[in-house]
Amino acid sequence: MTTLWDTTGSAVVKELAAQRRTGGAVLSGVALTLVVVADESRVTEAEEAATHAAEAHPCRVLIVVRRQIDAPVPRLDAEVQIGGRLGPGEAVVMRMYGRLALHAESVVLPLLAADAPVVTWWDGTPPDRIGTDALGVFADRRITDSSLAEDPIATLRVRAEDYAPGDSDLAWTRSTAWRAVLASTLDSVSGRRSDAVEVHGGRIEGDPGNATAQLVAGWISSRCGCPVEVVQGSCDPGPSGIEAVALQLDRDEHLEVRADHRGGAVISQPYRPDSTLALPERPLGDLLSEELRRLDPDEPYSEALEATTGLSGLSDRAKVREHVWFDPAGGDRAAGQEAVTS
Repeated sequence: MTTLWDTTGSAVVKELAAQRRTGGAVLSGVALTLVVVADESRVTEAEEAATHAAEAHPCRVLIVVRRQIDAPVPRLDAEVQIGGRLGPGEAVVMRMYGRLALHAESVVLPLLAADAPVVTWWDGTPPDRIGTDALGVFADRRITDSSLAEDPIATLRVRAEDYAPGDSDLAWTRSTAWRAVLASTLDSVSGRRSDAVEVHGGRIEGDPGNATAQLVAGWISSRCGCPVEVVQGSCDPGPSGIEAVALQLDRDEHLEVRADHRGGAVISQPYRPDSTLALPERPLGDLLSEELRRLDPDEPYSEALEATTGLSGLSDRAKVREHVWFDPAGGDRAAGQEAVTS
């Protein structure tokens, strides 16, 4: 690892190139560039998650820490690593001070891996309008986490209003295990019947203020065309916000999947004994790694977001965003628009 204090973007590029020349075959096969935007208080967590994801998806990791935007003198401190604590590949941690933090793309753009997709992940509260952050404008995929907001449900509405194909949310990714269990259980019922299953309604017990629980309700509603509500449960539902899912099926049958709080779920379905499947809580690195497996638009997520927020036509929006410059000190987000190629 090489640490560059009070440096410049060109010096970081030269140092990365110098280390690449001595790294040899270790650096071949980079699949994408992962740009991580994190606050100083969360940078350790973000580094651990990015390292875990880089082990499964060879990528160049660029971590941007915007510090002291109001500092009087712009400054850049950078750590350039190859095969270090941030995984086997290339990684650069950049701490930016002053007005430079508002133009982080000027440092990041020359560091992107050539001819590789770009994924930007905000480990913290993302901008209300991603177009105001150039790090999101030039990305092929943009990952946020509504669960980190003070009001996750209101944040889902913001994400829907600002949605563009290629956006995703770790609140949605946390629901993967629940969605898989529900889909496989309905397939089991269909197999017993040798006929399709119709879902006429249902409810989710858990935390109504949890973004993941609301997105699962939206997913069921969008797929089955029936209302699904999230009601307050009696126990701590964990990060997913879901304690149990109960569905009312046709033929007067009922199905329930309930977390057992031991890393599993108890499945109750008609004409079969209760069974238990694994339903573990997944670390942040696993969630990020799952999102990096696909770089195309996540249509099931957009459909679930539509059903949750009541908005429509999300997947029909343009994929290319337009950069909207604004100065946080001025507070005017609409001033001075300029188009940026995504």
